[in-house]
Amino acid sequence: MRKSKAPASRREEIQKIYQCCALGKTTLPACALLRFLHKEQMEIRTNEETAESLIDRYEIEETARESRCMTFEGFFRYMESKDCCVFNQAHTSVYQNMDQPLTSYFISSSHNTYLTGDQLVGKSHLDAYVCALRKGCRCLEIDCWDGPDMEPVVYHGYTLTTKILFKDVVTTVEQHAFEVSAYPVILSLENHCSQEQQEVMAQYLISILGDKLLRTPLDHPTTGDFPSPNDLKYKILIKNKKLRPQIKTDDTTGLEESEDEEEDEEDEDQQTKAKFWSPRKAGSKKKKKKVVVAEALSNLVVYTTSVKFISFSYSKDNQNSYENTSMAEKKARKLVKVSGPDFVKHNQKFLTRIYPAGSRTSSSNYNPQEFWNIGSQLVALNFQSLGLAMDLNDGRFQDNGGCGYVLKPAVLMSSQRSFDPSSSQHVKPKHLLLKVISGSNLPVPRSGKGLDPFVRVEIHGIASDTRRKSTHTVKNNSLSPHWDSDMNFNISVPELCLIRFCVRDQTGLLSSDFVGQYMLPFSSLKKGYRWVPLRSRDGCSLDPASLFVFVWYS
Repeated sequence: MRKSKAPASRREEIQKIYQCCALGKTTLPACALLRFLHKEQMEIRTNEETAESLIDRYEIEETARESRCMTFEGFFRYMESKDCCVFNQAHTSVYQNMDQPLTSYFISSSHNTYLTGDQLVGKSHLDAYVCALRKGCRCLEIDCWDGPDMEPVVYHGYTLTTKILFKDVVTTVEQHAFEVSAYPVILSLENHCSQEQQEVMAQYLISILGDKLLRTPLDHPTTGDFPSPNDLKYKILIKNKKLRPQIKTDDTTGLEESEDEEEDEEDEDQQTKAKFWSPRKAGSKKKKKKVVVAEALSNLVVYTTSVKFISFSYSKDNQNSYENTSMAEKKARKLVKVSGPDFVKHNQKFLTRIYPAGSRTSSSNYNPQEFWNIGSQLVALNFQSLGLAMDLNDGRFQDNGGCGYVLKPAVLMSSQRSFDPSSSQHVKPKHLLLKVISGSNLPVPRSGKGLDPFVRVEIHGIASDTRRKSTHTVKNNSLSPHWDSDMNFNISVPELCLIRFCVRDQTGLLSSDFVGQYMLPFSSLKKGYRWVPLRSRDGCSLDPASLFVFVWYS
């Protein structure tokens, strides 16, 4: 139960609801509470036993409890509890099928995980890995370069970002990998090291990670070629290029290297950096030294082999299930535009990692929703950069117990029907009504001036579903603003949608400041009278700040 004390107006709103349910009586019997749960809260599976358990949990007056009734105080406690949160509390635990292949899940993924600031002069820090893992991140990036004394280092190459030791990164991952989730961690290596230092990397991965490191294919994965999150519990996978056996010639066999999937994008990335740091002209082409993967490191790559993306048809005919591709946002966006349904089909079979453009030197993020819409699993973001993109990521991965793996909706996995995110194909859209009733204990600006709050509700999904609506502004009231504002939305693909409640302070005719927000998947939205917990820009709870809303959809 929330410990916060709601302002008088919130109590008045709940008092009205209580009086309607109690039909003039001083207490609410279990049968009337059950009627409220069915009719207003749309919790149709509840029975009298449920109602009585709520009385036991929230009613503190003994005589009422004994007579299986609820006083207003008990009802108020219930209405302010987690049981009445807008986020379905059943989704705070892992509830989805975790026996599908890894390709069937959205996987919380980080880009340049080591950075705490921008891409040019920002600090690299081990804490960045700890923070990402504690947020449920399951795919971490490690940029590896040759360091002095045969010690590989991690930093953003050709920039002034600070350096940390590769062995320290691996130690940090080993310590924190499974703190919040038992499901597999993928270490995505951007490998620029010489073969000698790659040998050192391999030794560290083996000696530090021990049994957690997946070194050989599983004997009997649940799902055939590609294992599931359940198969890979408490395992760390290495994503890197891999050597493959060469065709036998003249009675000799050798090993040939798989092509680098990020070579083109890395060239763009290095040219961006050259504009800032290189004495040579940014446009000048210098042949990049090709990194040859060392056999010891290659041997540690099992299910996540990096290969270059050529085309969807080439992948269909030539790519193995355990091979994955990476591409920068611009290339991915172009492919979405030209052949969205093919991209969806591709992502049914293969892992795809999308990462921010090299030109995002300030560590800004793209909108991840556009790539979830085509089923890309590893939509990598700069976790250190606050704002809408990370709010979306937090909202998406709050689902399924915050374990970092969320099952992709059936619309993205159907083999019978192709899905095009650029057109709304669902004949019968869902109708969503959101009534934003009031706010409570909103944080005031540091300046101490009064708050003029309004609420903006945003729907994030396929392009035709993406929209936003706002309440009117309430003048100078942070304690208990009252809007009573109805908002109606028609949503064609609700299973891909995220809903964002954003409270803003009207500072001018066309200007406003962020106050607090909350993001959740449509599939986790509870019907009925609900409270919305607000979060700060960095995702921390602003309790007791909240909104009071009514939700209905059909």
